[in-house]
Amino acid sequence: MKSLYSVFLIIFTMLFASCKAPEGPVPLSGDVPEAEGWDVELIVDGLEHPWSMVWLPGGEMLITERPGRLRIVRDGTLDPEPIRGLPQIYADGQGGLLDISLHPDFEQNSLLYFTFALGTEDENQTAVARGVFEEYVLSDVEILFRAKPVKSDNQHFGSRMAWLPDGTFLVTVGDGGNRPQSIDGILSREYAQKMDAHLGKVLRFEDDGTAPADNPFVDDESALPEIWTFGHRNNQGLAVDDETGRVWTNEHGSRGGDELNLLEAGKNYGWPEVTYSREYFGPRISDETSRPGMEDPKVVWTPAQAPSGLAVYTGDIFPEWQGDLFSGGLRGEQIRRIVLDGDSVVNEEALTIGHRVRDVRQGPDGYLYLLTDEENGKLLRIIPGD
Repeated sequence: MKSLYSVFLIIFTMLFASCKAPEGPVPLSGDVPEAEGWDVELIVDGLEHPWSMVWLPGGEMLITERPGRLRIVRDGTLDPEPIRGLPQIYADGQGGLLDISLHPDFEQNSLLYFTFALGTEDENQTAVARGVFEEYVLSDVEILFRAKPVKSDNQHFGSRMAWLPDGTFLVTVGDGGNRPQSIDGILSREYAQKMDAHLGKVLRFEDDGTAPADNPFVDDESALPEIWTFGHRNNQGLAVDDETGRVWTNEHGSRGGDELNLLEAGKNYGWPEVTYSREYFGPRISDETSRPGMEDPKVVWTPAQAPSGLAVYTGDIFPEWQGDLFSGGLRGEQIRRIVLDGDSVVNEEALTIGHRVRDVRQGPDGYLYLLTDEENGKLLRIIPGD
């Protein structure tokens, strides 16, 4: 009996050790203090799993709903009729109509860009399209990009977009799915390190969907020319700091190991070879959390925040927040204020919302807006408060 107990104790100890948070050069971010001096107000509800938002020059707001609808908000009122003209969308699980963005010259060319899941349950991919948005109708839609290889199931599409000052734009593409999800006999996540695949990458495009001539791997015949950075799991927040030119992204880990990363062209961010994440059934995914030639994250969120949506705040409503990052949390049901000193993170605070935060954006009025990922999703605004 004593021998059996000893065996049980050894097995239990090994399992417990395998579930401990990995140690590495980046401290793990757990609970943080609550931010002060803010409140939240409801602008619109009745949205079905809203994913992204953008403001039109006239002040109206467009909001994507993951099931495949594009909605418009005028003067704080949600129009009951969706915008017409979207292509066929694969809407299931994490797939659907996702991010949305205006061309920098939208007032001259009326070009609206959006990302979505294209295909079927058995064969699908992240896609980027654009169309002409005039008189509240979308027309002349063309698909600019389809991620390859195609995958199955409904996980890890990535799909955030952001414009750079030179008129090119970035798009995040997820790694394709959780273990045991595989493509051609290879775990989907392994494609994040494969340069002949778009999965697990941040990509850079000209506004017509072609690869810029100065992308970091255009002269590498073994790499796809659109690749800008690689080694990512599932980036669902992307923000460009117009003042400094820095590009920030937040990224879902697995059972913790969520990351905030500062992106630089051509760099490898490690997934899945270097990570603080664990398998959903317990053990660590990798024994390494850092390696020469791979970039360390600026923040590691363990326990998981499930980060989605990211904004650099530059408004006058909260002057003490200027220059800080604001990262939405699905599982955390909060926004994290990330205080920066240059490119270093020096503090974090929580704005607890009590709902799954899918997107965070600064509006043209200087307020922070957020979308909650629910069947009765909400558009909320952060305002000064006691």
